This record gives sequence, C-alpha cells and structure tokens, in this order.
Amino acid sequence: MSQTVPPFTELLARCRHSAVHLETHDVYGVSNEDDDFAAWRAGHRHTPDNRNEWWNDFHTSIAAAVEHGVSVRRARVVSEPLSEYIRYEHSCTFQNILAGEEVRWLPRRLASDLLLPGNDLWLFDSNLIRFGLFSGEGVFVGHTLSDNLDVIKNVSEAFESIWSRALPHDRYTI
Repeated sequence: MSQTVPPFTELLARCRHSAVHLETHDVYGVSNEDDDFAAWRAGHRHTPDNRNEWWNDFHTSIAAAVEHGVSVRRARVVSEPLSEYIRYEHSCTFQNILAGEEVRWLPRRLASDLLLPGNDLWLFDSNLIRFGLFSGEGVFVGHTLSDNLDVIKNVSEAFESIWSRALPHDRYTI
C-alpha cells in the first residue's frame, strides 16, 4: 500500500507544541549534503559568522516553528569512536542550535538498556510520526507516517528515555 507523505516543512508548519527528532545511524548518504560533506572532508568548516554559506530552507522552517512556540528537540544516538559522518554532523550542529533546536548526543554504549525505535523519526505534537527509512549504507529510501497511538506512546517514551540521559551538544566533545 502506497502512502503519500507530506513534505517535512508542511508537517512542521502544522505543529503547535513540539517536534522531536531521533537519529540513530552512524552514516547518512543524503545527496543534498554531498557537496558540503566533501568540503568538510577537504578541511572547510562553517562558522556562525558565515551564515550565508549554510543557512537554508530547513533552518528557516525550524526558526519559524520555534518563533511560533514549538519546542524542537533532536537526539542523536551514536557509536564511539565516531564515524567520519558523525564528526561532520557534530561540527555543523551549531547550525541546528542557531535555528532554535535543542540537540543532545547519547553514546550508544549508554543506550544498551533502552528500547530504541527501529527507524529514525520525527514526532510532531505527539500525534504523528514520520519515520525516515535508510538503507544499510545510509542512503535515504523513503518516509512512512504513523498516527497509531500505541506506536506514538512507545516512540515518545523511547525518545524521552534517550533525551534524559543524553548530553547537551555543548557538553558532548569529540
């Protein structure tokens, strides 16, 4: 059964209270990041001062949601030592924070007793989940939606367990 999944910006714009994002992969092969990742690998680093280089529609959407009272939190469960991609993500996380997100990191070794969702996700206002599906190589495959109350309850509890023990970005050093 095929499912039409609205764009992220539309789902976020519908939010009134909270949007939480869980990331659990150590590598992502997201094509719109290829050039930036390649530049990072070559030594280029974005800074808050060069905002014109890195601010994009995603950041604008997050900032607009936060301005309208939506709490946006992102938790990343990561393996250590960190993959090259996660080191790249860490160096760019100030962008998420400047857009208005709160970001925390949980080393996978500290998550062994937690039940984690099988896929990355966004949970919007505790009533709709957008699961992100990725291949084993980290290549984006697609999205699915769920408004199943049992799944929402499980995902919400898992996220809060991760969030409560994860380190804020400014305290997670690599």
